[in-house]
Amino acid sequence: MVSPLTRIRDVAEGQWGLVTLQQARAAGVAWRSLSRLVEGKLLERVAHGVYRVRGAADPDHLALRAAWLQFDPARPAWQRLDDPDVAVVSHASAAALYGVGDLRADVHEFTLAGRRQTRRDDVRIHRGRVPVERRVVLGGLPATRAGPMIGDLLADYIDPDSVAQITAEVLERVLDYPRDVAEALAPQAHRFGFRRGDGLALLDELLRRAGTRDREALLAEARGA
Repeated sequence: MVSPLTRIRDVAEGQWGLVTLQQARAAGVAWRSLSRLVEGKLLERVAHGVYRVRGAADPDHLALRAAWLQFDPARPAWQRLDDPDVAVVSHASAAALYGVGDLRADVHEFTLAGRRQTRRDDVRIHRGRVPVERRVVLGGLPATRAGPMIGDLLADYIDPDSVAQITAEVLERVLDYPRDVAEALAPQAHRFGFRRGDGLALLDELLRRAGTRDREALLAEARGA
């Protein structure tokens, strides 16, 4: 007979050592068995309805991953990635996943299509659908591509100097291409006094603010030279 812990481990193995209450039930683990595993310190509750298998390696961005699982707690993580309406890690949370900048990441930000609400004070939902070509799978989580993320941060009125530093790090680490970053910046150009849609000028401004040494080479690449 397969033990409750083994059933949970089988599910958690593919999603960073985490399992939701609904997934545990679907695997045939009763609430009483789950409670006993928590009491026996074999499981740890990390968020409402989300548990971590003790003894497994601690995943990075644990709180962010648990918050993401809560959006669709019945479905395993690997079944959601191709869903066009999946919750996508975005804005400052995406920057944290990329490891760029120093924005506060204590609020977990996601972009979702349709109207969704949350009672959590540390979760922020942005409405919108992120097209497949504007997102990547990063550490097993769907996240906005680095270029669109920069555009989202400016659109969210994040401090331009902080966004400038993120832009420089994204391009230095080749997390996205200069042309794509400029394209993502285009909708915000007029807010900074540039011609409407001139993402290249705004990219130049951000690289100037960040003191990027190879600014001219990056701009030439953005122009397609």
